[in-house]
Amino acid sequence: MLKPEAVDVAKFRPAIPGAVTTDVCVHQWDRVRQRLREEIGEESYTSWFARIELDRVGAGAVQLSVPTRFLKAWIQDHYLDRLSELWREENGITKVDLAVRTAVTRSLPLKAANAPRETLSERPAVATAPARPAAAAPSATQASADVGAGSPLDPRFTFETFVVGKSNTLAHAAARQVSEAVPGAAPLFNPLYLHAAVGLGKTHLLQAVAWAGAARGRRVVYLTAERFMYGFVAALKSHAAIAFKDALRSIDTLVIDDLQFLTGKNMQQEFCHTLNALMDAGRQVVVAADRPPAELDALDERVRSRLAGGLVVELATLEEDLRHQILKARSQVLAEQHRGFTVPTPVLEFLSRHVGTSGRDLDGALNKLLAVNKLTGEPVTLEMAEGAVKDLVRPCDPKRVRVDDILRVVAKHYNVSRADLLSQRRTANVVKPRQIAMYLAKTLTLRSLPEIGRRFGGRDHTTVLHAVRKIDGLIATDRALADEIETLKRLVAE
Repeated sequence: MLKPEAVDVAKFRPAIPGAVTTDVCVHQWDRVRQRLREEIGEESYTSWFARIELDRVGAGAVQLSVPTRFLKAWIQDHYLDRLSELWREENGITKVDLAVRTAVTRSLPLKAANAPRETLSERPAVATAPARPAAAAPSATQASADVGAGSPLDPRFTFETFVVGKSNTLAHAAARQVSEAVPGAAPLFNPLYLHAAVGLGKTHLLQAVAWAGAARGRRVVYLTAERFMYGFVAALKSHAAIAFKDALRSIDTLVIDDLQFLTGKNMQQEFCHTLNALMDAGRQVVVAADRPPAELDALDERVRSRLAGGLVVELATLEEDLRHQILKARSQVLAEQHRGFTVPTPVLEFLSRHVGTSGRDLDGALNKLLAVNKLTGEPVTLEMAEGAVKDLVRPCDPKRVRVDDILRVVAKHYNVSRADLLSQRRTANVVKPRQIAMYLAKTLTLRSLPEIGRRFGGRDHTTVLHAVRKIDGLIATDRALADEIETLKRLVAE
């Protein structure tokens, strides 16, 4: 059988109709990609096709591959027919197969059509895997492929669709800086740690980093903490822990979402080792959680310390102006998708003032308006909106205060650490803030004295009662302290 690299392309005449040499395949693939780029535009092309690769061209069929199952599904749904047409115009190929790359398929060279055809499952794993029992090799490959594929990405979550306001400007700028770094460049902020309550844009920014980084040629893996834990446990069960670690540590950017759900000593140790390995090698790490590193009590202290050593940025509660901008942008998207659906400016202003404080609350309100409009035919007016979203409007409901909120506010106000408030230290600069925090926990939450004691480092309920009575007595005689307590209450309620 002729070897493609030894064949003169100008003199070659394939024995199989439609069969071509490797060099010709590559040139044809370049022309197909260029035509596709011209048709759909540079931005769409880099978002969806920057990481597609040509694996093999055969008689009447071409094999392409992408790094994630999500990309495979999206391209199959939207562009597979067009890819087939372009290949048919190039050399008569009528079928395009799309597969997800694994650790094995990435290492294999492009096959010429006159070589024996083989399925992905028949490709030899020994090309990349070290010698090991035959039963373990497929498991190792699968483990590394799963973690390499990452968690699914939402195509809506890009920098172009992220609405910037005062509460998220720094987080957006830092995420953009990280995503625009060229492959091989030393990270400026490492790790980048974003934290916020639910629905304030953490996941949107993290996925935007993944999309933008991949479009610039970086090897990016986006994982939820749950997916990280699942992959690690599966790798341990299949004796593929080394493949799991190698797959994570060979990337350019690791993005971890919802880190607060990372539990288990072994799991946290593995994450810490991975974090250290990537950062020591100059690779970028981006992490998000619902609170700052110091407040992730379930995490090992070494992990918290390493995370706090990078850039820690909070996405604050959405201000009213930003809520209005978000509502305007998302209502325009719905208007494009649903003919006849429009949301007047007075309705947008009403929703931004009275409906929730997170992006999910705003989405829920717009979806409610859309449902009423489409199902009843009633146009969207201020009167209609007031009735439709009345169950989402709670302007008089006080914020549910958490002990964590109180600890955060008190620690910041008195310039002490959260760990100090929970410790056994008895110095004056710690005792008073600790007693004030206990007092606020008793007056602003529904927790019992024993519950508060447990949250404050496992203290007895009598210690909490003493603190509450002492601060209560001081407030009656010390006007300055009383004003200070009121200020803290307002800060906690914000």
